[in-house]
Amino acid sequence: MTDCVEVVVTAEDAQWLADWTRSLVEDRLVACGHNLTSMRAIYRWDGRVHDDPQARVALHTRAELVPEIVARADRDHADDVPCVIAMPLSGGHPEYLRWVVEETRAPSV
Repeated sequence: MTDCVEVVVTAEDAQWLADWTRSLVEDRLVACGHNLTSMRAIYRWDGRVHDDPQARVALHTRAELVPEIVARADRDHADDVPCVIAMPLSGGHPEYLRWVVEETRAPSV
């Protein structure tokens, strides 16, 4: 079976992130996205500590599609360096993982 991953992406604008998630689903880059609309990010950037409200999405997709998701984030995201990380799914419900693969497309060449 194709390897599946969870890709986490954060953004300041929760509605933008939901719309972006929808575009990834429509384009079959991800099978689904679980959006959390309210969280707090505390981080160091440009030499100072920030404390900002943010949103987060957990995307389920094929591991081989991660480079295309990163490229889409580079193109569309407001941040210079968007938070996009992928974590392998070491297990799960076989039918759910099969659904993730079926609902996503093969990578572009």
